[in-house]
Amino acid sequence: MNFDELVSNVLEWASEKGILKPENSSKQMLKVMEEVGETAGALAKNDEVELKDGIGDSFVTLIILASQCGFEPSECLESAWNEIKNRKGKTINGIFIKDN
Repeated sequence: MNFDELVSNVLEWASEKGILKPENSSKQMLKVMEEVGETAGALAKNDEVELKDGIGDSFVTLIILASQCGFEPSECLESAWNEIKNRKGKTINGIFIKDN
């Protein structure tokens, strides 16, 4: 399955569950944070299976949040890409530090 098909499946699933209502966005943000936290835990434990699941769950929650806020996930990613694509800086200890 390609990414667009997966996004469509996630949105259909969320719609069937009644999750896509814009008024649910603050609750959805809590789900995003929960999944990102679980992903961090899996990374710390070097648990590859849970890490993959956590990253996937994080995608799912962000796809739903984007839709609740009236955005296409690709629109959000494109916006972020356009912001960082020409960014200058350097990586120190594995963390990118942008120039001012």
